Amino acid sequence: MLQIVVPSADLFDENTNSFIQTNETVLKLEHSLLSISKWESKWQKPFLSSKAGEKRTPYEMLDYIKCMTLNTNVNDDIYLALSTDNIKEINKYITAPMTATTIYSRKSNPIDKETITSELLYYYMITYNVPFECEKWHLNRLIMLLRVCAVKNNTKKMSKSELASHNRALNAARRKRLGTRG
Repeated sequence: MLQIVVPSADLFDENTNSFIQTNETVLKLEHSLLSISKWESKWQKPFLSSKAGEKRTPYEMLDYIKCMTLNTNVNDDIYLALSTDNIKEINKYITAPMTATTIYSRKSNPIDKETITSELLYYYMITYNVPFECEKWHLNRLIMLLRVCAVKNNTKKMSKSELASHNRALNAARRKRLGTRG
């Protein structure tokens, strides 16, 4: 969970031609499957889009921050008072891995191939018997758990040609990194 302090602000509402004052507020935020599910049900498009160049608008991101909020009875004006530092802190939190696990997989993971939606993540949770309490975990941690389950459940070994191809790719990457020819 991320806690951020939104500073007090004086805002102008162009619809009512009036000023709005907001008090300093502490927001408790959680980037989770539950938050993604709320956002996708409203916007009816995948939050974790794999399509190149597809970005969310600032309004959509502001709405996602509302979906992340654990506090109850937060006035919508508070979100308009988010500072640039608040937004940077939220983005840093969203992109944080939140796990020490790293997967070095020879095969591509089915979770990495598809356009990920909340329903697909729930499907993987059911498939791998992950309890629904995990929908409140940080999303990146949950996705890593699902990747680990996929790798551990894949008992198929690589063929000799796949292993040779994998080793050639590793050697080429090492030669490139070290600047050698062999």
